Amino acid sequence: MARVAAFKFALTSLLFAAALAGPAPGQARGPQERPADGGLATISVVELPRQGRETYELIRQGGPFPFEKDGSVFGNRERQLPAARRGYWREYTVTTPGSRDRGARRIVCGGPPRAPDTCYYTADHYANFRKIVE
Repeated sequence: MARVAAFKFALTSLLFAAALAGPAPGQARGPQERPADGGLATISVVELPRQGRETYELIRQGGPFPFEKDGSVFGNRERQLPAARRGYWREYTVTTPGSRDRGARRIVCGGPPRAPDTCYYTADHYANFRKIVE
């Protein structure tokens, strides 16, 4: 009986230590983890869903946008994006097929409306962002 208790204790200690240590080196990252350089993950324009590419093109053209809230100021309250002055970030809807409302997908851009400095895509209503690269 003492051997079983000692085995259980050792196994529990090992599992607890492994949980505290985090993922093993080389293990795939979860959606909220950031690259080693501390920046946000990236997505190329061609990797965006079709609706995302269409929204990105509308941003570059200056509209017109299908939703009234498109182009409104994004507050960045959760500080997921780089810090900037109020009004720098603007959000745009990426249509979600089958959704009865605006859905969860957005592109958030910073800088001048027709020529933004940078844009980010989120598929989960601002929980995770990926920087859009050309």
